[in-house]
Amino acid sequence: MSGWTRASLSAALRAVGVVSVFGWVLMLGAGTALADPPPGDPGGPGPGQDPTPFTGTAPFGPPRLVPANGATVGVGQPIIINFPGLVDDAGAAENAVHISSVPPVPGKFYWMKPTQLRWRPLSFWPAHTAVTVDAGGTVSNFQTGDTLVATADDATHQLTVTRNGAVEKTIPMSMGMASGGHQTPNGTYYVQEKLPTVVMDSSTYGVPVSSTYGYKTTVELAVRFDDSGDFVHSAPWSVDDQGKRDVSHGCINISPTNAKWFFDNFNAGDPIVVVNSGGGTYSRHDGSNDWQL
Repeated sequence: MSGWTRASLSAALRAVGVVSVFGWVLMLGAGTALADPPPGDPGGPGPGQDPTPFTGTAPFGPPRLVPANGATVGVGQPIIINFPGLVDDAGAAENAVHISSVPPVPGKFYWMKPTQLRWRPLSFWPAHTAVTVDAGGTVSNFQTGDTLVATADDATHQLTVTRNGAVEKTIPMSMGMASGGHQTPNGTYYVQEKLPTVVMDSSTYGVPVSSTYGYKTTVELAVRFDDSGDFVHSAPWSVDDQGKRDVSHGCINISPTNAKWFFDNFNAGDPIVVVNSGGGTYSRHDGSNDWQL
């Protein structure tokens, strides 16, 4: 394993609820993260932060950092450090990544896969936080925008949007139907990408288009919030169901007008929280379950 012993990698990953077995990364279990940000401690760095510049020789090659330098992101965005290959020592890699923010907030490291280390605050970033990432001398500075959060409540079939704690918009919606096991899992997600149009095809995950729950359709104004193909998107065909019942295959359906507003206002890292669904909690270790770790 090129310098990583299976024992050292497993120990590092097990600490965050993940175990590596012959190169595969598997979830062992995790709790649900808090959805409301705690106040930062203005008197010093939060636990898990290190504001000192990195010095010495980095134990890894130059990484690719997300968010990119100069970006403005939502308060649910994690820091992602993509290494060019396996690192020799997980602990040394973490020690070489220095995170600091104004205001300072507590946070933690966790490994999404053996070549990708992540860091997130224990709860959402405060609005308008300035963040510096120094990963072995590769430095990125970004900031967060407003605390813009969409909460999809399956009990009411409403998508409630708050900005900095105040309700800005309430949108009737339809989520994943129980029939066929399509319920949208509970969890705290965040915007990962936005697509003006996207073809949704059930055959890409093994369900023939011609089968009972098969489909292939072009969807507009699609805001992706997980790596399993779930989006908030325009669904003119289900407007009569929105606010009343669940009829989708897992996505959050909203009207074309509301989808345009959502698409224009929500951007990378803005949280989308699903509650009161009968679909359990999102637990796939696929790169979008940060807030369940």
